[in-house]
Amino acid sequence: MRRLVKIIAIIAGLLLIAFLIFRTPDTDPADMRTKYGGAPSQFIEIGGGTTVHLRDEGPRDALPIILLHGSNADLHTWQPWAEVLREDYRVIRFDQVGHGLTGADPGEDYSVANYVEDIDEVADALGLERFVLGGNSMGGGHTLAYALEHPDRLIGIVLVDAGGAPVRREGGGNLAFTLAAMPGIGNVMSQLLPRSLVERSLSQSVSNQAVVTPEAVDRYWEMARYPGNRAATRARFARGLSSFSAEEIASLDMPALVMWGAEDALIPLEAGKWLDARLPNSTLVTYQGIGHLPQEEAPARSIADLRSWLMSLPLANQSP
Repeated sequence: MRRLVKIIAIIAGLLLIAFLIFRTPDTDPADMRTKYGGAPSQFIEIGGGTTVHLRDEGPRDALPIILLHGSNADLHTWQPWAEVLREDYRVIRFDQVGHGLTGADPGEDYSVANYVEDIDEVADALGLERFVLGGNSMGGGHTLAYALEHPDRLIGIVLVDAGGAPVRREGGGNLAFTLAAMPGIGNVMSQLLPRSLVERSLSQSVSNQAVVTPEAVDRYWEMARYPGNRAATRARFARGLSSFSAEEIASLDMPALVMWGAEDALIPLEAGKWLDARLPNSTLVTYQGIGHLPQEEAPARSIADLRSWLMSLPLANQSP
């Protein structure tokens, strides 16, 4: 028995040493702000002591559009859209809590209700009365949740491969997300987090591999290790996935644009069709040969479709 205990102790010690050697440290906040938070970035305070990293571009009297990134992404995912849309629209994007340079929520609250409250507080801080709200993946789910709570503030919603439909992909998917959702293993992997895992995760999420650049992989890897973001990721995945009922979606009568990559390996096109079939005032656009990030994988096509839809909105004449 003593020999067995000794062997177990030796193995545990070796595992601990290996963990300490291969653990990737947090990134330095000052370095990350210098690298990713330069102009036109702003850092504004909202409720609960949260300081949000955001970018607010375009004419101040133009139609405002708030864009929400997906899980483990950041506001830079909207860069291709922002560079074009800011000519005619007020384009606002921000790092949601637990992501990017916003970092951890001071109260460690990663409930959907808290994300919805943050959207409302950002809109208030920027003086927005009504606006278009759009989101990709997790951000699309938050868009739907906000629309249910504050329908009167929304001119329209844009759902880009959005979460929230009760439709799940069978098999496949994203390795990093799969590991993160596994109790115990997710905690260990989040501390190790090799760059190669981040690269593989991004590659599995898209069909257009041209977006998997060294710079993009570095950004995802560094932002994931921004202080507090790894713990936030574990907390979010521990909550599990949630979805909306058909009745809830059917109650959203504002104009909706549903945009979907036909080859999405994370949230299948069937989820987009489910949303389109139940939203009373929706338009569905699909992209063949495109995966989970149409805003990056097919920027020209998705921007053209978005512009056409925006011009059809009742308040489109607010844009120059």
